[in-house]
Amino acid sequence: MTPSPIPRRSLLLAGLAGGAALLATGRRARAVAAAPLPIFDAHLHYSHDAWERLSAREAVALLRQAGLKRAMVSSSNDEGTQRLHAEAPDLVLPVLRPYRTRGDQSSWLRDETVIGHMEQRLARHRYVALGEYHVFGTEADGPVMRAVVRMARERGLVLHSHSDADAVERQFVQWPEARILWAHAGFDPPDNVRAMLRRHPNLWCDLAFRSDHARVEAGSGTGGRGEVDPAWRTAFLEFPDRFLVGTDTFTPERWFYVVEHARWSRAWLADLPHDVAERIAWRNGEALVGALAARLTVAR
Repeated sequence: MTPSPIPRRSLLLAGLAGGAALLATGRRARAVAAAPLPIFDAHLHYSHDAWERLSAREAVALLRQAGLKRAMVSSSNDEGTQRLHAEAPDLVLPVLRPYRTRGDQSSWLRDETVIGHMEQRLARHRYVALGEYHVFGTEADGPVMRAVVRMARERGLVLHSHSDADAVERQFVQWPEARILWAHAGFDPPDNVRAMLRRHPNLWCDLAFRSDHARVEAGSGTGGRGEVDPAWRTAFLEFPDRFLVGTDTFTPERWFYVVEHARWSRAWLADLPHDVAERIAWRNGEALVGALAARLTVAR
């Protein structure tokens, strides 16, 4: 039996519907492509000299303007972190720093009262990490640093360590299962960083306050493409799940660079395969502290 021919009108309507669906799909794809890449900023500070010049509301407005998905924030003292977290609990991930003032940076490892201070803060608030703290070489074997590692181990927190490779190794000796975020990737060259990442599967690196990994042409930070350094490209492709971006607002003036830094980061990330760019931009941060972030409250 010969099938009945499909009416021309039906074919026309089907063609129009299919064309409309393809057009809508294309529009959605272009919208996704045009959307700024979310950024997980793993290295921010909101210390006493910053909150005296920039309110928590103003600081959060800059974070949102930058298109940040999450922001790991520590401060000297912890009051700044708590102010920002209270202002934007959906955005700000608290990190407990040992420093009560900026001056503690040079003395904290010899001051055992730091241990009691941190224990008190940990009893009152929840955090995703301890740091960023400065420790180098054999300093990591001292009693205060050992106490910090113990506190992180007891609560399953990440350690955000501004240190040389030696101090990182010593922290892993104390707690082999530690998850360490190596601030600034130790300011080491990429080959040394790759060697450390091969030795320690629980080591991550933030790229805060570094520019040697990429070059972005003038004007391209608003959405153009940058160029990743070849040696760093090798590192990123070998360990796409172990790097995070960060701004490092170590002075109040750096807060006004947060938006520009996010644009700059998107420009050089665009020079990497899209899945690698997404991991470095935000997925690695979520993988590192996402479970801890889900348990956060303003206070216990």
